[in-house]
This record gives sequence, C-alpha cells and structure tokens, in this order.
Amino acid sequence: MRHHIRHFIHRHEQKGEAHHHLKSGIGAMVGMLSVGALTIATGIPLLIAPFGASAVLLFGQPQSPLAQPANVIGGYLLAALIAGLAAFFFPGIWWAGAVAVGLAIAGMLLLRITHPPAGAVPLVAFGSHLGGLTLFTVVFLGGVLLVAIAVVHHLIPPRLQYPLRAPEAP
Repeated sequence: MRHHIRHFIHRHEQKGEAHHHLKSGIGAMVGMLSVGALTIATGIPLLIAPFGASAVLLFGQPQSPLAQPANVIGGYLLAALIAGLAAFFFPGIWWAGAVAVGLAIAGMLLLRITHPPAGAVPLVAFGSHLGGLTLFTVVFLGGVLLVAIAVVHHLIPPRLQYPLRAPEAP
C-alpha cells in the first residue's frame, strides 16, 4: 500500500531557488493588482477567478506551452465564444455550463491553444451576470493585460524567455 501512495505524494516539480519563487509571487501580485485597478477605472468586472489560475502559469511556469500568449488569449476567447453560445441557446440550464466546459476543452485541444484556466469561463458565464459582449471584453482585456505584464516581468533579472520563441521557418 505504501508503494502506491508514494506515487500520489511525490513532487514532480524541480526544486527552484527562493528568489525566483519570490519574483513569481510579486509578478502575480502586480498582475492581479493591475487587473483590479483596471476594474476600478473602467467598471468592467475583470477580477474573475480564472485569472488567478492564469497568473500561476504566466508568472510561475512561463516556459509551459499552456502559458504562452496564443494559449492564454486564444483559449479565453474560444471558451467565451462557447460559453456565450451555450448561455444564449440554453439560458439557466445548469448542465449547459458543464457541456460548454467540455466543448471548450475539446476546442482548445483541437486548435492547440489549451489554457486550463479558460476551461472555467463557461462556469463563470453560467454562475454570474457575465455574458455576451461583457464576457468577451472581460477575458480579452484581462488576458491581454496579464500577458503584457508577464512579458515585462520576465525581462527583469533573473530573466526568463517569455514568450517562447517560434521555431525558425525552413
């Protein structure tokens, strides 16, 4: 039994350096503060839970394919499109949100723009007052702002390459 439990409790992440982790935490704070400040300035409800999860990837795991700009922005926009359609055609039907999550994940995988936090966008749409154009505005502005802050953040030493570079064309 202990042998099997070991697989569940083993940490697969490499041990990093404390100053890198502190820098990641500070970047996430700056990102969330910026999104919050934009919320106050515009009145658009930009502080949604998926952005906190995006901050983990953008600032803590920037080398992940799931944290790249195309994935963040594309994943959010696709999930918002699917959520908006589901909410329009099936308003107030609880299971439509679950179906929209599955369709958003399948679509992101198919288009190779997977961003796990975007999978929550349909639940945000069905569980809140956000819908239609407001949902698109929220995920677009928030996603672009977090990516822009991540680009600048990773230029500060110790530097990390973000976004990852595309391979050279043959």
